[in-house]
Amino acid sequence: MTGVVVLSGSSGRVDVARARLFAGEGASALALQWFGGEDQVPGICEIPLEIFFAATGHLVGLGYRRIVYVGTSKGAEAALLAAAHDPRIDAVAAISPTSVVWGNIGPGRDGISWPERSSWTLKGRACPFVPADPNWSASYVDGLVSYRGLFEHCLRTFRDEASRAAIPVEAASADIVLVAGGDDALWPSLDFAEAIVRRRKDAGNVTRLVSAPDAGHRILLPGENTPRSTSHAHGGNDRADAELGREAWGHIRDLL
Repeated sequence: MTGVVVLSGSSGRVDVARARLFAGEGASALALQWFGGEDQVPGICEIPLEIFFAATGHLVGLGYRRIVYVGTSKGAEAALLAAAHDPRIDAVAAISPTSVVWGNIGPGRDGISWPERSSWTLKGRACPFVPADPNWSASYVDGLVSYRGLFEHCLRTFRDEASRAAIPVEAASADIVLVAGGDDALWPSLDFAEAIVRRRKDAGNVTRLVSAPDAGHRILLPGENTPRSTSHAHGGNDRADAELGREAWGHIRDLL
């Protein structure tokens, strides 16, 4: 039996619709709320990775022998980190991923958003992260701010921090499928995915990358119609995002 943990991104959405997609394939799927809920950190700020270890343990305790994580954006960041530290995770589908840890989005338990802190902790210690440059000049796509340039700028500006903040994907024993669009306007997910492939290849691990040059950040799996953000640009277009999602779906199903 296969258990799937579904992690949404920084929207905080509990992605029940995507969980049902996996349930339709015969798996049991847990749409996990990992921040913003009752007794949880209100933002993505120093989230304990132990939350995900507990989700894995819950499914293992129910008798599921194969554990698969499916994460999008910040959820992909979490899924890859969890797999690097939890050998019980058998497979990861990381959609619009990052190859490094970034700083917090929103406040921690203290209600404070700045100064910046890590998105994650492990055993009570903050994970190294790439800081943001508050002096970055924004660019716009279709009237909405594109953060891609910010992430690219920070990787160049904080090279040492980026090296320390690399997600240790080479330590993950899980099968990994990466899905990324070359026109991602939120962050350079295809560049990140290619970095993950190289890092794992150097360690002797094979990683599948499914990509399309005209798809954006919001990849749509079959039947999904997730709305675009009204506050920042995603890039891509509905057709390309859905086509990449359909192509990726076959590879993601294989993970089950």
